[in-house]
Amino acid sequence: MYAHLGDRLIVESPSTGVTRRDGEIVGLHHDDGTPPYDVRWSDTGDVTLVFPGPDARVNHGSEEVRGSEGAPSGVPRGEGVESSLAAAEAGDVGRRLAAARRRKGLSLEQVAQRARMAPQYLAYLETHTADPGLGSLVRLADALGTTCVELQGGGADRPPGRGVALRDPTLRDLDEEECRALLSTHGVGRLALNTPDGPAVFPLNYVVSEGDVAFRTDPDAATAAAVDSQVAFEVDHIDEPMSQGWSVLVVGRCRAVTDPEEARRLAEHAHTEPWPGGRRTMWLAVETERLTGRRITSASGY
Repeated sequence: MYAHLGDRLIVESPSTGVTRRDGEIVGLHHDDGTPPYDVRWSDTGDVTLVFPGPDARVNHGSEEVRGSEGAPSGVPRGEGVESSLAAAEAGDVGRRLAAARRRKGLSLEQVAQRARMAPQYLAYLETHTADPGLGSLVRLADALGTTCVELQGGGADRPPGRGVALRDPTLRDLDEEECRALLSTHGVGRLALNTPDGPAVFPLNYVVSEGDVAFRTDPDAATAAAVDSQVAFEVDHIDEPMSQGWSVLVVGRCRAVTDPEEARRLAEHAHTEPWPGGRRTMWLAVETERLTGRRITSASGY
């Protein structure tokens, strides 16, 4: 038997297979993931040292990088957990945990002590895609001065930018190469133009072709009014948990793509259909005259 932090230990009746008790594995004592384990039982919230018997099994809640023998590599034990963490793919909860902890200026060990959990387990939560139990979330939220809803991203439908600003933010201009890299080849951006009803902004799918931003629309749609006018096209990314992000702005003349060969090439290289659906056969392209961008990061590197 082996496990990694965040897995569940399930004790079943050997005759009926009915779960008699289950808990979250919050501590490992061997780097290869073999027993014993520190288990926080779901029925009492107590943490005990468990040597699993024949009636116990491990439910692996998420995948982890395996070693050459197929066993989980584990999370470093002992002092200095934070500095020795290997690179991993953090989930949304983990990224929010790490951001909240750093905003408070707390170490892993300090938060773990406040939340009454092993530092190794907190390190695992911050660096892996995991689904901690409600009890763990409540204790972490209390330790970090936030709420379970915030840690779980309950404000995802709110306009971005309501998070706390970075303690030491840095705003820098992006050069043209960085801007083009962020535009990449396709995505969703916002077209700003003047309409008969005044200025308007429309989100839409786009592709980048030979340096121009191109998109499909309907001849009767409001965005068709952009033809032969100066427009602005903006793409951005806001990392709410980390209170940082970037934006790129393209300014130029918008033209209708009238060459059938160019329209065919754009259609062939389109990475996705327009999200609103329907037939949108008119291609427009924004000829880049000015390309600028900015990025907000933390001067401390977080």
